[in-house]
Amino acid sequence: MKRFLHVSAACLLCLSAPVAAQESEENGKGLMEKGAELFWEGLRKEMAPALEDLEGLAAEIGPSMREFLSEMGPALAAIAAEVEDWSSYELPEILPNGDIIIRKKPEAPSPEEKNDVPENGITDL
Repeated sequence: MKRFLHVSAACLLCLSAPVAAQESEENGKGLMEKGAELFWEGLRKEMAPALEDLEGLAAEIGPSMREFLSEMGPALAAIAAEVEDWSSYELPEILPNGDIIIRKKPEAPSPEEKNDVPENGITDL
């Protein structure tokens, strides 16, 4: 008897779901579309303060970043072309006089050692 009730309940649910969806679609939007709209609206409301802060930050540092990139862009591009593996270097360090240095990590392989490694990165032992 329990099995019959479970099967009957399952059939009833299966038959009623399309009717509910059809009623909702007749009003213009499906349930999934309404749910997605509610989700995005909630996300917009939650993110609004953070986006306003980001816009303020961009307005504040935007001009100086534009100037920095126009002056230093070509030099940075030249450095990027020379460096093969950025993981071989320490984080940049700003000295008291304003100079910026980027040291190679002590454990980083020398260029000669790198040439000894096969292209597939696997060495025979």
